[in-house]
Amino acid sequence: MKIYFKNLSYCAVILMFTLQGLGQKKSISNADKNFADYSYVDAIATYERVADKGYKDEKMFQKLGDAYYFIANLEKAEKWYTELFNMNANQPAEYCYRYSQTLKAVKNYAKADKILEQFIAKSADDQRAILFANQRDYLQDIKANSGRFEIADAGVNSEYSDYGSALYDNKLIFASARDTGGVSKKVFRWNNEYFTNLYLSESNADGSMTKPKSFSKAVNSKFHESTPVFTKDLKTMYFTRNNYLDGKKQKDSKRVTLLKLYKANLEDGKWVNVQELPFNSNEYSVAHPALSVDEKTLYFASDMPGTKGLSDLFSATINTDGTYGTPENLGFPINTASRETFPFISNDNKLYFASDGHPGLGGLDIFVSDVTAINNYKEIQNVGAPVNSSKDDFGFLVDSNKNLGFFTSNREGGKGLDDIYKFVQTAKPICQQVLKGIVTDLETGLILTNTKLSLFDDQFNLIKEINSTNDGKYKLEVVCGKIYYLRAEKVEYETKESKVIIATTSGETIRPIELDKRKKVIDVGSDLAKSLDIPILYFDLDKSFIRKDAAFELEKVLAVMQQYPNMKIDIRSHTDSRQTNVYNEKLSSRRAKSTRAWLIAKGIEATRLTAKGYGETQLVNKCADGVECTEQEHQANRRSEFVIISIK
Repeated sequence: MKIYFKNLSYCAVILMFTLQGLGQKKSISNADKNFADYSYVDAIATYERVADKGYKDEKMFQKLGDAYYFIANLEKAEKWYTELFNMNANQPAEYCYRYSQTLKAVKNYAKADKILEQFIAKSADDQRAILFANQRDYLQDIKANSGRFEIADAGVNSEYSDYGSALYDNKLIFASARDTGGVSKKVFRWNNEYFTNLYLSESNADGSMTKPKSFSKAVNSKFHESTPVFTKDLKTMYFTRNNYLDGKKQKDSKRVTLLKLYKANLEDGKWVNVQELPFNSNEYSVAHPALSVDEKTLYFASDMPGTKGLSDLFSATINTDGTYGTPENLGFPINTASRETFPFISNDNKLYFASDGHPGLGGLDIFVSDVTAINNYKEIQNVGAPVNSSKDDFGFLVDSNKNLGFFTSNREGGKGLDDIYKFVQTAKPICQQVLKGIVTDLETGLILTNTKLSLFDDQFNLIKEINSTNDGKYKLEVVCGKIYYLRAEKVEYETKESKVIIATTSGETIRPIELDKRKKVIDVGSDLAKSLDIPILYFDLDKSFIRKDAAFELEKVLAVMQQYPNMKIDIRSHTDSRQTNVYNEKLSSRRAKSTRAWLIAKGIEATRLTAKGYGETQLVNKCADGVECTEQEHQANRRSEFVIISIK
């Protein structure tokens, strides 16, 4: 009997665990469905209930961390990502990145950087990995840029989410999820918060804000409205709304209501003619509009086709007839594989945006770049603390003339999930530098107008292009302590380049430019490499790709071919004598073709270019097979020639 009861008890225990296991699997299945439907709060409740009973599952920890990550509760996300990495440290690259972001949220920067190193090792080509690899001292850079703002509660916040503000005359317009008391108030299933409407608050003489009130019944609907922007005449507004127009709600193929951009006009004191913009879609979101200083370009965030990350920044031309150009992705390094969102253009032509793909303090940080320099990551700066924190910081706007502005954050100490803060900018960036000068004729001293000036970074990446003014002057904003290359080009003059080292203290770097009239004859049979004083070394040993410094020099050939649209050239590539004749012939052929392809990619017609490799058959010195030579002597034979075969 003892054996019988012992077996019976054992069977009962097995049955109990089996039933528990089945119950857990059913609960997880329900949570997975909520997760897939973006009902993250509901998914979290189920996942945590199962996890609290001791159940551990790698996929469950991934989704539990993700659910908190997607609703911006990075501290809770860190807890479950830690459980995930404790269970299995060998996670996909994206989880390394997300985990590092949540570690920053709890201010564990040392461990965050270690996890980021794992991310780089797993995904070295990812734009975020490239940015981090090039800015490993990012915390010091942020520290140096901090302390320039005094911040305070904006005076309009509630216990709900308040965010996405805009200035409208002497008023602050913002989105809020505050409950107006209606029994039919809608709830957003993503985070179980009320949907947001636009509210208005005026500034009193003492700087305080009046009690917020609904902005416009014509604009506010029963779903989300947020992030407005107004034209300078205050008669046109662009804003974000759920996919809802004329009382009808639209959904994508997964039955999710996304975000769209809308436009409204002010007539007789009322907002009318609400219409959606033509590049909206039921299959992706378009949100958070911003206007350029001249109001001819609309910036916004979207996950439309062509997006590289979770959301990217785009721009679209606003045509004079009221139509819009095709949206263009701002590209890397502004956009990364993470989130770039909430753009804003200040009246001094700075692009501010929020990102969790650039090196920052945690969550979304606010970054700034000159609009004309958005293609160079070194020109993108973290605005620093106290505006940025270890949590989500976004929705930055500033009146550059008054140095006053607002931003949104979910940092500790606020009243609701998101709160709006006001700030005063007490100081400009610690170091500001301008590169300037005047362009003149070397022989006569006369000023040269409309000279093309190109600024490159120390890796020969183009940063800006401008023309000298009517008085021959030029002016370029640069970063303190950086190395640049400056090129000046003008028809009938020799192209001139120079290396410029910018001081580490604020001020001006003066670099006058004197151009010499082209005296060298360019005719059939001329070698442009010699005529333009292009260095003969273009390729590394045994390599056939164009180096960045070589591309910098090849721009001279490109400029001449653009100046003479009927010119045809023969590209002749040569090697040194090392390796066999057959190998060198093939290598030189690849080099010639690589050079030709580079010029074609830059817009030169293929019919104007021929290319041939000569291997080691035309050495310029004694360094033939078996002759002992220095590396410098061998380099002299590794060259490209650009011989003019036709010019009309």
